[in-house]
Amino acid sequence: MKIFERKFYEGDPAAVAKALLGKILVRKVYSKILSGKIVETEAYYGEQDPASRAYKGRMKFNELMYAEPGRTFIYMVHGNWLLNIVAHFKGEVGAVLIRAVEPILGIEVMVKNREVENFHSLTNGPGKLSKALAITKDLNGIDVTKRKSELRVTEGKEEEIEISSSHRIGVRVDLPQELRFFIRENKLVSRARRNPRRK
Repeated sequence: MKIFERKFYEGDPAAVAKALLGKILVRKVYSKILSGKIVETEAYYGEQDPASRAYKGRMKFNELMYAEPGRTFIYMVHGNWLLNIVAHFKGEVGAVLIRAVEPILGIEVMVKNREVENFHSLTNGPGKLSKALAITKDLNGIDVTKRKSELRVTEGKEEEIEISSSHRIGVRVDLPQELRFFIRENKLVSRARRNPRRK
């Protein structure tokens, strides 16, 4: 499968978030390959975005959001590692959170990692997919555009997908525009329990 070059991630985070839907997230763990189709994403910007890790400016912990596009930015929230891929125009700031994937390869390993057997709850959330795919802080900053990377994104199967959007999940203050994108009717898309408060 074709691996996307850096230019794929060099653009508006919202555009990249939508473009990632239907693509394949591939995780190499020793001799095992785990993969899943990306079915849900969220876009984040810089200091103008109150929900962004870069909202208060450039700091050591968010340095990667300012780095070259195509690198991972991984941080912990409520005991869960969250996978982001840096995406922005040159000289700007941004990243895309991978919120959910539909498992393809290595499902038995994902089940063992998550200790759940229900397929539809295996990777339908950012913390769930990171645990299922053994994604931790050790992968922070790696380049997903490299073929030998432990984490990469490849082309998916050619298919027509219908993209829906909403406000981002779990943020206290959001931007006016809808920045959560997902494949409509996909059963692995996470479900929001409450609506975020709009700015």
